[in-house]
Amino acid sequence: MIARLDHLRKHPAVFRALTGLTPAVFDALLADVLPALADADFARRDRPDRDRAVGAGHPPGLTAPDRLLLAVVWLRVYPTHAVLGYLFGVSESAARRLLGWSVPVLAAAGKDTMRMPDPGKYQRKTLPALLRDTPGLAVLVDTFEQPTHRPKRRQRAWYSGKKKRHTTKTQVGVDEESGRVVHVPPSAPGPSSDLTLLKGSGLLGRLPRGVGVIGDTAYLGIGAARPDVPSATPRRKPKGKPRPAADRRYNRAVARRRVVVEHTIRRLRVFQALAQVNRHGRRKHEVRVRAVAGLVNRMIDARTAVA
Repeated sequence: MIARLDHLRKHPAVFRALTGLTPAVFDALLADVLPALADADFARRDRPDRDRAVGAGHPPGLTAPDRLLLAVVWLRVYPTHAVLGYLFGVSESAARRLLGWSVPVLAAAGKDTMRMPDPGKYQRKTLPALLRDTPGLAVLVDTFEQPTHRPKRRQRAWYSGKKKRHTTKTQVGVDEESGRVVHVPPSAPGPSSDLTLLKGSGLLGRLPRGVGVIGDTAYLGIGAARPDVPSATPRRKPKGKPRPAADRRYNRAVARRRVVVEHTIRRLRVFQALAQVNRHGRRKHEVRVRAVAGLVNRMIDARTAVA
């Protein structure tokens, strides 16, 4: 059976397994993304170096909704182009071409879903006394590494001592209140330090007034880098001394707030395009991350609306 949207929609469990989305969330995605996909198709056919007229040429082998379905299935299951083409009844080259047209549109739509916390919308949390110096509204930051093929050049630059293999590192910023992804900067080689990524990501400059940032011990030094941005990280154990009981309570309290970003990263990495060995180049890896982040944000919004 060739995968088509009209058929899969009749089987919600299979649809969810293949896409990570419910049919209702996917239909809402179509309503938002189809105009942008049409504009991208027109721009591609209207480029100055193209000899044919805009409407000339062989039409794509799939309708626009099925092209988006193909892209979402690829992000969720991450099959090879040959397998993906077989599932949708097109050739391997057609599957590769359709992905190249569709994934950037999904990434742009995903970036549109990334909104910073609004200090005027949410009430500041009533924090325990031991957290009185931490920001009441915060963006949680963390990174994850995805294995990648060993590069032909500059191999040491991509080798992660933590993972004992070559990796690509991606930083994400997450709204503590909702768990939504709000920021995805360009990906970097695996050995890059988390704090260096944060400083170069532009996130600290985008934070609204009154919104801070919370990270793990890899982000120790945020306060020294940007004293004007409220921040919090776990307290480090004093050298040669036992950890004070107050610090243990503080670190547990910070960890309870930070766990939101861990759950969001898990949701991102359910999509196998961000979990399996990256087969499609390290440049612009963040395009796939933003496309997946948009899908995750839509699922979180749907659950929030139901609740």
